[in-house]
Amino acid sequence: MKDPIEEQPVEQYLKLAVDAARAAGKILIKTLGSVGRIEHKGAINLVTEMDVRSEELIKKKILKAYPEHQIMAEESDMPEKSAEFRWIIDPLDGTTNYAHGFPLFCVSIALEISGTIEVGAVYDPTRSDLFTAVRGGGAFLNGKKLAVSETTSVNNSLLATGFPYDLRESEANNVDNWNAMLPRAQAVRRAGSAALDLCYTACGRFDGFWELKLFPWDVAAGSLMVKEAGGEVTDMGGGPFSIYSKEILASNGRIHREMVEILGKGRRP
Repeated sequence: MKDPIEEQPVEQYLKLAVDAARAAGKILIKTLGSVGRIEHKGAINLVTEMDVRSEELIKKKILKAYPEHQIMAEESDMPEKSAEFRWIIDPLDGTTNYAHGFPLFCVSIALEISGTIEVGAVYDPTRSDLFTAVRGGGAFLNGKKLAVSETTSVNNSLLATGFPYDLRESEANNVDNWNAMLPRAQAVRRAGSAALDLCYTACGRFDGFWELKLFPWDVAAGSLMVKEAGGEVTDMGGGPFSIYSKEILASNGRIHREMVEILGKGRRP
């Protein structure tokens, strides 16, 4: 039996991911600042009409090309984990930002083949930033190859993180980690898009990123970017990373052990 990657060149999967991400980004940017219907999945967890429209567009493009492939997307029911080909989609990462007209959000698409993320595309339509990666082939921003930063200490690092939607109810809400890291780093940012935080780590805009209670669509494409740019990705304790584990620590690799130490006493899911 042939390797599925040999049967269908990965570059064709990447092209589809890029085309779908760009098309979704185009419709998102048109309605930025004039969002229609907004619903609440939780007290502070929003879903907009554009989340749904973006997802429908992406799914339609993928299933037209590969009707036998499985899709895991934020606004859809969670599928079983048995498919050989699984597209993992966040149609609008940074929904709260988008709903408020704050121009920091993106579309994130990854392809998992036999349990391994092989392709990733993250598109920021406000800056026309297109991040792409293929496993073993490097990561790129608008065609320029990426490399993580060379910062060697947390003290000199610009870091990023985020907070879970249940922060009002759960003690494992990342506040203790924030409080531990804030006086140790040069600065810590909370931008509101995990996918972009990971891409910014891949291109050296950030030196490291951590977060908990994430979902596969938040990290699938971005974690591949960091790895392919020469960075390190683990869980928050420094152990093996899985897109299904709901926590992530990504860095340039040079500050990774120090970040693990600082985060070591914090609550985890």
